[in-house]
Amino acid sequence: MPAPNRSVAPSPYDYLAEVPSFTVTSDDIAEGQPIDPMFVADAAFGLDGQNTSPHLRWEGFPPETGSFAVTCFDPDAPTGSGFWHWVLFDIPGTVTELARGAASGDLSGLPQGAVHARNDTGNPLYVGPFPPAGHGPHRYLYAVHALGPAELGIDGSVPPAVVGFNMSGQTLARAVLTATYEVPA
Repeated sequence: MPAPNRSVAPSPYDYLAEVPSFTVTSDDIAEGQPIDPMFVADAAFGLDGQNTSPHLRWEGFPPETGSFAVTCFDPDAPTGSGFWHWVLFDIPGTVTELARGAASGDLSGLPQGAVHARNDTGNPLYVGPFPPAGHGPHRYLYAVHALGPAELGIDGSVPPAVVGFNMSGQTLARAVLTATYEVPA
């Protein structure tokens, strides 16, 4: 079955107020490049990946940043609303890096105070890419959001849209690293 004829889905950030950007880099993923299987979904999602959250490092954010949120979004998912793979917030404003695997397994690598919201699988953790076979390459937007308050005042039981709503108006700047992944037909 050939890949569907689809236009490029917009980024969710295209619909939000413009904010300054800063820099996010990774030892594990590179801008515009395919994601290594280590960071994609595992056998629970029919793939051979290891479902490991990638390393991320950021700099150049506003000095008044009180906290950060880290998200991973697939705008190309065939859902009509994309797919949230990772929603982590209340990361202390002094933290500038997440180690590989920090948001995987027992989550022991997360900074104290950081809160995982449910991703679109309903689980409060990182879940790697798992696009449908033959659907073509999907983009994965790994974003770091610099937020004004030290805490958003919500807990991890909320869905990604509620986290996004609470970040709205609180986002001082945003950095995005976009990688790709495809499962052949």
